Amino acid sequence: MIQPIVFRDNTLRLLDQRRLPAREEWLELTDPQQVIDAIRDLVVRGAPAIGVTAAYGLVLGAGRLRESRPEFDQDFAALCDRMTVARPTAVNLAWAVRRMQAVVAEHPEAAVLALRAALLDEACAMQVADVEANRALGHHGATLLSDGATVLTHCNAGALATAGYGTALGVVRAAVELGKSIRVIADETRPYLQGARLTAWELQRDDIPCTVITDSMSGHLMQRGAVDAVVVGADRIAANGDVANKIGTYMVAVLARENGIPFYVAAPTSTIDLELATGAEIPIEERDGEEVLVIGDQRMAPEGVPAAYPAFDITPAHLVDAIITETGVARGPYDTSLRACCTATEGG
Repeated sequence: MIQPIVFRDNTLRLLDQRRLPAREEWLELTDPQQVIDAIRDLVVRGAPAIGVTAAYGLVLGAGRLRESRPEFDQDFAALCDRMTVARPTAVNLAWAVRRMQAVVAEHPEAAVLALRAALLDEACAMQVADVEANRALGHHGATLLSDGATVLTHCNAGALATAGYGTALGVVRAAVELGKSIRVIADETRPYLQGARLTAWELQRDDIPCTVITDSMSGHLMQRGAVDAVVVGADRIAANGDVANKIGTYMVAVLARENGIPFYVAAPTSTIDLELATGAEIPIEERDGEEVLVIGDQRMAPEGVPAAYPAFDITPAHLVDAIITETGVARGPYDTSLRACCTATEGG
């Protein structure tokens, strides 16, 4: 299994996703600011992976803070604030930071050395739990795919976007493990090409048939009957079932509905934000337009022409046929089914 996040000997090792598929390059990080930069610069991406990475970044930070408990608490709070704003849309980032803050709050009398150990335990637990959640949601989602199905994906929601196994690709992997024959069509996912570079790389390693298409081809293939289901991941899901995911997901959902193709979202309950009533409240990260204009070293538009890059869009709940979580498959009305999924996780 691809494991893109490794913490050992007080060092965080991240598989640099900017370099794939040309080369597998690992970065070794020992400072929390390096982790913040890695999240912001897309060394690691995907909401669950960002959350786990942030937790380990706070572990590294805790090891550098002052030994006095009042001073430690003050410095740790400031570090948490810096970590949280690294990428605003992926709710797992804030979720992981809150869990680490809770560890500090729950041990008000603990010595700093003991607190550091407790923070490391919590980060490790998050990593293990994420893989377990992905395997569980993959099992639930696999029941929605028929033998011989062709699944269209957008962006990368595989092991690289998580602590391992994956969400949307976890569903595909689980179906294959059950003996089903599954083919994947991967939108290239401009401008960062997560589908072409990362999804195709993962599936090739797993010997799962995969074909890359440009983002503008999906409607044509759906119209021709070449797609049986769409499965995507999510960076944040509002209480009503509105889904924030990589820019272009909304268009795929509209095309799927027009062509009578089921549109599924696979995400752990940590990606569900019950505090936001609708997707209109989800902050959309605006990234540098240069990421649109330049691929590698090649500028794709004339100098001086600007580009817009909202990194995510919102798919309304009425276009989502089901949301697959580790506790089961949620269907509309999502305001009740998603809350039930989150409650089941808390109860477990």
